[in-house]
Amino acid sequence: MSYPAALDFLYGLQHHGVKLGLAPVHALLAQLGAPQLRYRTLHIGGTNGKGSTAAMAASILQAAGYRVGLYTSPHLVDFRERIRVNGLPIPESAVAGLTERLRDVAVEGAQPTFFEFTTAMAFQYFADCDVDVAVVEVGLGGRFDATNTVLPLAATITNVALDHQDYLGDTVRAIAWEKAGIIKPHVPVVAGRLCREAEDVVAGVASEQEAPLHRWGRDFTAEGEPLTGFHYEGLRVSYDNLSCPLAGAHQLENAACALAFLEVASERGLRVTEADVRAGLLATTWEGRLEVVERGPTLILDGAHNPAAAAVLASYLADYRRSHAGARIILVVGMMRDKDRAGFFRLVLPLADELVLTQAQIPRAASVQELAASLGDWPHVAYRALSPADALAQARRLASFEDLMCVTGSLMLVGEAKALLRGCGLSPIRG
Repeated sequence: MSYPAALDFLYGLQHHGVKLGLAPVHALLAQLGAPQLRYRTLHIGGTNGKGSTAAMAASILQAAGYRVGLYTSPHLVDFRERIRVNGLPIPESAVAGLTERLRDVAVEGAQPTFFEFTTAMAFQYFADCDVDVAVVEVGLGGRFDATNTVLPLAATITNVALDHQDYLGDTVRAIAWEKAGIIKPHVPVVAGRLCREAEDVVAGVASEQEAPLHRWGRDFTAEGEPLTGFHYEGLRVSYDNLSCPLAGAHQLENAACALAFLEVASERGLRVTEADVRAGLLATTWEGRLEVVERGPTLILDGAHNPAAAAVLASYLADYRRSHAGARIILVVGMMRDKDRAGFFRLVLPLADELVLTQAQIPRAASVQELAASLGDWPHVAYRALSPADALAQARRLASFEDLMCVTGSLMLVGEAKALLRGCGLSPIRG
């Protein structure tokens, strides 16, 4: 099977949609001999921040000399971004070979989804590469997510907010219950900043599972600024003057979760030193999250797609405005139809001077007309562009040298923007 043929097969699985349940992926992994049990794993869930936390943890472990698998979703430009070993994407030849292998062993009638199939691919690839540890990001929810077939050394729930309500429930309590489904008996869990309602649910599940629970603000914390230096006060260690290249005050909490997570894993045999922590944090990369891709004018890409993430972006934009007197902020926004568009706009529009509405080139994307209907009482002109290319061109016409342009509202839109900036094609499945 060629790489293009493999992608065609994988994309064809998308018609199975999202199916919450573990039976199909368990059956597929059983046919492979349970590759996810051949190496140590760390499991990371949460509404926002889990990808950044996973990237930090993987980078620190790599600095410690481990061979590290990293499984995340969605990809931005290239399907191979989802599955990495020591930072390198899975080769095209491996995608093709594993697609053919998994297709041939799949139980007849099981009909695995795209995410179930790619999760099994990642787990088998990590086994083939003889990784020491795999850092695995939850795709959707937790309890019935395909990644919940691992037996990890430790688990993390970064935070809980309203998102994916069609699948996870329409209250914070219901969503927290689904995310707490990754907590296993006697497996330590690290919880980031949770609201009281979510914290009660997570603590209750941890107690039922007799899983030690370590909480932000009680058992570990961090103060400072990720880019310029911060202090981490952990479960048993503390570090001064740490720094990380990921922008945004929210990355302080993500970094603290990653460090507490690794403290727990270190107690279970996955050792890291202070030097590893410092080197790994400095080497962390994570695209599409407050990522500066151009200067003069500044262009940033941020995949914020729900009100909780919009609040983080709004804080960043407010800080930018305070530190860049006279600069204008130009937002390029495209969102998915199933997201809380009005809630997103309420938080970011007060920081915007100009607004360009657009849509990612996928069926789930909200139209520019639907986006315009979600603006509330926005008193200014909202430019409309039917494609991300046109939207970027419009933003550049509006911007002067000192201004800030921000592409946001969806990781799908950010992926298309990155593909345009790189001048390359885009893998069409990014969910």
